[in-house]
Order: sequence, then C-alpha cells, then structure tokens
Amino acid sequence: MAKRNTIKDVARRANVSIATVSNALNNVSAVKPETKARVIQAAKDLNYAPNLMGRQLRSGTTKMLGLFTDSVSGPYFYTLVEAISHEVARLGYGMHVVITHDHQALMDCVLGGIVDGTIIFEHTIDDHDIGQIKEHSIPTVLLDRVDSAEKMCSITFDSFKEGYEAGKYLLNLGHQRICYVAGLDNNYDSNMRKAGFQKAVEDAGLDPNTMPILQGMFEEEASYNAVKSYLNKTENLVTAFLASNDLGAIGTIKAIQNAGYQVPNDFSVIGFDDIDAAQYFRPPITTVRNPIARQGIMAVRLLINMVNGGDGGKEERLEGKLIIRESTSLPRKK
Repeated sequence: MAKRNTIKDVARRANVSIATVSNALNNVSAVKPETKARVIQAAKDLNYAPNLMGRQLRSGTTKMLGLFTDSVSGPYFYTLVEAISHEVARLGYGMHVVITHDHQALMDCVLGGIVDGTIIFEHTIDDHDIGQIKEHSIPTVLLDRVDSAEKMCSITFDSFKEGYEAGKYLLNLGHQRICYVAGLDNNYDSNMRKAGFQKAVEDAGLDPNTMPILQGMFEEEASYNAVKSYLNKTENLVTAFLASNDLGAIGTIKAIQNAGYQVPNDFSVIGFDDIDAAQYFRPPITTVRNPIARQGIMAVRLLINMVNGGDGGKEERLEGKLIIRESTSLPRKK
C-alpha cells in the first residue's frame, strides 16, 4: 500500500513551514498569494488529503449534519430525505443518514460528536434519550414528536387536527361506521391521526369504540392483508376506511376490489400524505396533503441556525389540506 502523504510532505515540497501549509489550505489571509499558490500546487502534486478529524478537533465543527431515522423506504421518506439533502448541500453542509436497529449504537452516533447537529425521525429514541440530548446541548430538530429546549426544536405535521378533519369529512358524507387502518403502534403520526378521528366520531355523537381498528403498519401489503381478512370475516361491515397513510389506502382499495367490491360505490377510502401515486391510482385517492418537503427544508434551516449559535425552543406544527378525489362518496343505501 502506498504511503499516505502528510502535511509535513507538502511543507517540505513547497519549502515552507507546516503552519504556512495549514494557513494556505484554510484560506488564512496572512499567506502571500504566490506562497499559497505554491502550497496548493504541492498538495496537488502529492495528492494530499487534509486530515478532517484533525481539522474537526481544531475547529470544533464537522460541517456535517445527521439524519437519524428508522427507515428511508417508501415515497414519504424519498420526499423528506431529498428535501433535506438538497437544503443541506445548498447551505454548505454534508449529511450522514444513520439507520440502525442497535439503540446504543444510534445514541453513540447522536452523542459522539460526529456531526454538528441532528434531525431525528426515530421512534426507538425515548424520553430518557431526549433528556440526554438536551443535557449535552446537541442542536437537534425532532420530526416525530413535540418537544423543545434551548438547543432543540420540533416540526410536526398536525396529525390530530387533520385526523379530526378527515373523520369529520366522512361523517358529514353520512358514514356512520368507519374503520381506521393504523400505522405502527408507537408512531406519533398514526396515533395522533387515530386520536383526531376518534374525537370527530365522539363529537358526532357516536361511540369511537364501535369503530374497528386494523393494523396496516403504514405498508401496502400489511394493509391489504388486514382489510382482506376483515372483509372475509365480518358481517356488519363498515362503509368507509380511513388509512393512516396513502400506501395503506392503496392496500385497502386493492383488498376491497379483490373481494369483489367497488370504491367508492361500496366503500369510501381516505389516505394521508398525498404521495404522487395517490392522484394516479384508480380510483384517484382522497387524501390529506402533508407538506413533507417543507418540513425537511424547515428542519435544516432551524438546525443550522442552532448550530451557528441561534436559539432553539420552537415547536412548529404544519397544517395539511384535504384533497377530495374519487375514492370517497355518500354511503350506498342498503
């Protein structure tokens, strides 16, 4: 293996001191232009790569941000990660995306100083972990829970309000029996959407406990299997399904169609997020639009502001918009 050239080798080749090489490569103005040019040429000739860890120790910064999440699969995360990465690059930073099921390894990354600040969308991080992050004053933006501190902000979709509005829309159409197709049990958005829906049911004078809940896991296949089983085994069927996301709505519609029913003639279906596929699916899906890209961009801006000494303490809630398409209608009279 070829020997890696060091800053000493560059200094020897350019016939200057190590300090001059460091200053030249870090754009310190005290270095004369002709000397700086000689140092840069020497570094190029030797294929010299600066020791970034050493630079980090000297400056106290990495110019890297971390995104800690339990998944990057599916259209929701494609949109979120793309928006975050573009904004990070635009503002002159790099980004580590960390996905691990090893909780200790994850917290070691968060607390270990490998990044200047963190964006967290990771349901295995609990209140104790959040307390540690606050104690270490690590600039952090939370996307999956509401919390704040001097160096912590949160940006969440107002899932309770939008779950309420989606449920209210179905109830106003005349649906008296509605099934909620849930996401993950410990997921903030799924639980808030369910709670909002149940509050709409309660406000309409109905009993939320009579509304079935199926486990769709935010996945098309899991939602398909749950709804298919429900349709095959239940006599007093609902007339509408409220899915916790659009993939769940797609799986729900496919199960309904596979069972010989039609949407919306036999069952109405609503999703969440308004992913691209929602408008092109057949029938086009009524859904609640989630400003996913905006959330990612806001997270980066808030985080970099804290990294650069700005205050945290913000708890932002983003509103959605009900997009009415062809998967919902008045319940069919039986």
